[in-house]
Amino acid sequence: MTAPDGGRDTWIRRLGQEVPAAPRLVAFPHAGGSANTFLPLARTLWPGMEVFGVQYPGRQDRRAEELIDNVPEYARQVFRRLVSWTGRPLVLFGHSMGAVIAFEVARRLEQLGDVQLAGLVVSGRRAPSVTRDDDDVHLRDDRGLIAEIQSLDGTDAAFLRDDELLRMILPVVRSDYKAIETYRFQPGPKLRCPVTALVGDTDPKAGVDETTAWGDHTTGPFHFRCFPGGHFYVNACVQDVGKEIASLVSPW
Repeated sequence: MTAPDGGRDTWIRRLGQEVPAAPRLVAFPHAGGSANTFLPLARTLWPGMEVFGVQYPGRQDRRAEELIDNVPEYARQVFRRLVSWTGRPLVLFGHSMGAVIAFEVARRLEQLGDVQLAGLVVSGRRAPSVTRDDDDVHLRDDRGLIAEIQSLDGTDAAFLRDDELLRMILPVVRSDYKAIETYRFQPGPKLRCPVTALVGDTDPKAGVDETTAWGDHTTGPFHFRCFPGGHFYVNACVQDVGKEIASLVSPW
């Protein structure tokens, strides 16, 4: 997979075919997730948008690389790669942990002022300013971490019974949970771009009120939509999620 300029980039992966002159979407995965998570979403958006996924270090072909355990560093690394993406509308989409990383990247891009940020779509995550007292998953033992993964119903049960695979993924998941659970929102200028917040109606990680609070983080239009399902509602509602994203670039 190649970067937009034709070179190879370990962080940003094109998902599907190149679409010259089309608006771009960059999608940020959940804790433990990979860029390929968004292949079904990319198929719903082609050929109207060119879709890219963020590949965090420590997984798949980046398995040997050092893990990152804090949101600001994730955001800094992605921002460095998107800062030159001028000339086409850009939408950022993030699910769960990815929503907060996408938000922090959006803040940096808007401060720069050169990138045409058409919108931010956040999914399965409470607003950055909303805190909880139960953010301790990264401190649990392996059994507790596995129980957390199982409770969200987004991972094949057979996968979680494979000891070899678990040994590979648990350090990655723990590091990502540390990143999102130790994240603390720093007040600053609000976004100016449209923000769309999506959530499943039975998501234990993001209630409706916690999700609608994303509207407090932009001076632009805010849209909220609740879908049937839990934390990984996106898997069953990918067509509708694609429509929400595409609506942000329909004027172009």
